[in-house]
Amino acid sequence: MRLMFVYYCYGDAGSAQDIHHYGRVAKELGHEVAVYGRPPRGSPFTFSLDVGSADALIFVFEWTTQLRDGDRLDLARLLTKVPRERRMVIDCDGAYNDVIRVDGDYNHCDQAASQAWIEICDSISDRIYQPSLHPSRPNVRTFLFHGYDPAWERPLDFRAKEFGMVYVGHSKFRWRPMELVLRAIEQVRDQVGRTALVGHGWDALPTWAAPMGIEDHFFTDQAYLRRMGVEFVPPVPFEEVIAWMSRAVINPVIYRPLFRRLWLVTCRTFETPAASTIPLFALDEEYVREIYGEDAVELVLPQNHPEEKISDIMRRPDNYVEIVRHIRRDLAARHSYTARLQQLVELARD
Repeated sequence: MRLMFVYYCYGDAGSAQDIHHYGRVAKELGHEVAVYGRPPRGSPFTFSLDVGSADALIFVFEWTTQLRDGDRLDLARLLTKVPRERRMVIDCDGAYNDVIRVDGDYNHCDQAASQAWIEICDSISDRIYQPSLHPSRPNVRTFLFHGYDPAWERPLDFRAKEFGMVYVGHSKFRWRPMELVLRAIEQVRDQVGRTALVGHGWDALPTWAAPMGIEDHFFTDQAYLRRMGVEFVPPVPFEEVIAWMSRAVINPVIYRPLFRRLWLVTCRTFETPAASTIPLFALDEEYVREIYGEDAVELVLPQNHPEEKISDIMRRPDNYVEIVRHIRRDLAARHSYTARLQQLVELARD
């Protein structure tokens, strides 16, 4: 089967790693994966404009709920070349919903924008999927999209870590959950040592945020971060994410509040446990139990005295290694890219 993704592929953001591994696994299983478009120079992805040969056209929507003139022209071209029954939409950001506002985060500015985007998605396909086990709208089905690769796994060795904590991810709507983690670290600052935030927007507003009118998406308390001595690192390509996470004893797993409300999974859901680190889940216990298993609840950052959990992990990381190994085994069994691609092929044939 030939699957074609319609997706903005950026090497240091979004689901680039997922698209890359879908392509790898497809070759192993006798399928083909391409991304619609002309190939940028040096891109690791397979691009193609041969839409008509695709058995399924899969629109993967992240971070955009507006179509520019060029996008609309492309959309019209795609919809005329591929029949509706061969088209699918994967809504990775929860935009295919009514307006949701939670803790300063939101999916749309107003209901009119929400309705306009829902109509665009409905014009593409009857088959709308979200990476959540509990979609909010009754016509939305579950497809987790993001996956786990056992080949990512690094040895769980804590003898020579450069950092106490690293977080790899952009600041978009993530200041509030990150602040909760940092306030806990502040109570045991000497035990944690060096901390780093890797990605756009932590130390300064991205240059493109103001022209796009999304300054509020990237709010952070930069004065507090500097008082805490946090180190800032520019975004890294997806191939370097796990290596960067592996430089620290702990890596918080945080979601923007909208994603947490919708119980979405993300790239980091599956990448963090593969790193040579202890994942620290700043998430709801029931969500952690459902995605990672019962043992993983031990790694949830508690609401009461969270600094005690951080202190214990810093002092005795080896005591948590078996929990991480169990999480890895479970993710490899249930969430591998091989399993994901097989699910996607079945959905495309449905």
